[in-house]
Formats: sequence, C-alpha cells, structure tokens
Amino acid sequence: MPVALGHDEIGTKIIDGKEHARLIRREIRRQVRKLKFTPGLAVVQVGDDPASTVYVSNKKKDCQYVRFHSEVHRMPTETPQATVIERIQALNNREDIHGIIAQMPVPDSIDGDAVINAIAPEKDADGLNLVNLGNLLINREKTVPCTPAGIIRLIESTGAEIEGSRAVCVGRSNLVGKPVGLMLLNRNATVIYCHTRTRELVSETQQADILVAAVGSPNLITADMVKPGAVVIDVGITIAESGFVGDVDFESVKEVAGYITPVPGGVGPMTRAMLLENTLKLALAQRGK
Repeated sequence: MPVALGHDEIGTKIIDGKEHARLIRREIRRQVRKLKFTPGLAVVQVGDDPASTVYVSNKKKDCQYVRFHSEVHRMPTETPQATVIERIQALNNREDIHGIIAQMPVPDSIDGDAVINAIAPEKDADGLNLVNLGNLLINREKTVPCTPAGIIRLIESTGAEIEGSRAVCVGRSNLVGKPVGLMLLNRNATVIYCHTRTRELVSETQQADILVAAVGSPNLITADMVKPGAVVIDVGITIAESGFVGDVDFESVKEVAGYITPVPGGVGPMTRAMLLENTLKLALAQRGK
C-alpha cells in the first residue's frame, strides 16, 4: 500500500490515517467490482446512543461506497437480551450476510459480551468473538479487532521494523490495548504493557521504539516520555472545549517522534476501513474464494 505521510517543519512524519483509509476503501471497491456476489454487512444496534448512531450511519456510507449490501437492525433500549441474540442468530443463518457487528455500548440490562459471542466466528466482522480473540492469542490470526488492525497497518506504512523492536502499549483494554500488543508480539516485537498500576511509566515509554497510547487520558504522553525517532500511535480521543484531544501531547511530541498520528485523522478512520476489509475477507472465505 502507498505510504500516506505528511511532514512538519522539522521533518517529523505525520501519519495520515484519512488517506490510508481512503486508499483501502478504493482497493476494496475495486475488488468488489470483480465479484459475482455482493458482500453483506449487518449492524445490530440496541438503544439510541447518539455517538453510536452517528458511527453506524458512517459505516453505512462506507458500505455504499465500496458497494457492500448493508443493514442496520435498530432495536429499542428495552429489548430483552434474548431477543437481541435471536436477531443475531437469524443473521448468522443468512447467506447474504457475511459480516455482523454488535454496536457498543448496549444498555445496562444487556451483557455485551454475550451479544458479541452470539455472532458466529466466521461472521464476526469486529474480530471480538472469543474464538477470534483466542486465535489471536495463539498466533493464528483470522479476523482481528478493527482498531488494532488499523494500528498495525499504520506502523507498517512507516517502514519501521516491528520485528525486534521494543513496543510499549499504554493501556490494556480488551478492545485495543491487549489485542494490539498481541499483534505486535506475533510480529516478533518485544512488548511491554503499561497501565494505571505501572510504576515508572516514563522510564518504560522512553525505551519504546513503537509507542501506542490507548487510555483516554488527554495529553498523558509528553515529549520527555518519548524516545527520539519513535513511532507514536495515539488511539485515545477525548472531547474538550478546544475540540478532540488525544492521549499524546501532539505539539510537543512531534518535535521528538520520528512518526506520529494526529487526533483526529489518525487511527479513527482506519478502524472503519478495517471493518470493511474484515467483511470482504469473511465474504470471500464463506464463498470459497
């Protein structure tokens, strides 16, 4: 894939997630044109969380661009968990639906993990089913979580060598921190996980050739915490009075880093692009391509 990088006045390379995502969508669209069937993606959304509704709408637009069939199954907040799982099971059985995602968050009355694990592993477009996470753990990557997949793609785009590098993941969530660390480990990096109980966080991050910040703590990572020339991936996003703020103090860290992702416009667009790529892979596998 072409490298989408910008340069600031001191030569630090800004990794353009929007451009990478655009190139991925364009390539998927090209591949879909050659198929004799239409990949299908279904989204199950319970409740009316405003951010989720916007995100689902954007997913639908992405599907339209790449010529996927897409469906959004919106269910009221009071829908029983059993009914949600029944809907997912019905989608599991449909031949025209190749990928399914359960939009999070779900209402407190519903066990989100149970809903995700109701999705058949071969249709799990988000890569969050326990079977797919288990395959990731034992280095048999099949469908992997979208945000970590996008992070790996951005790191690879810089030309930085993952194998043998020291990678530090600040954050240990099941959605980003843990899986991206496993993906880096599977690519032969030496991986260190840091979190709220980590002692001497600064000394850990200062040794990172690859630094992934995914904790949702605005401007946590400052210039003095970054190894000169490191690849810095900012996953966190917080809404502040000034706009969207990442976990990395971008203005100071860009003076030190070799490569850095902005917020917004870095990891976020890649998450949506990886969902499309996952869905295409699932569709091809189900059709024996």
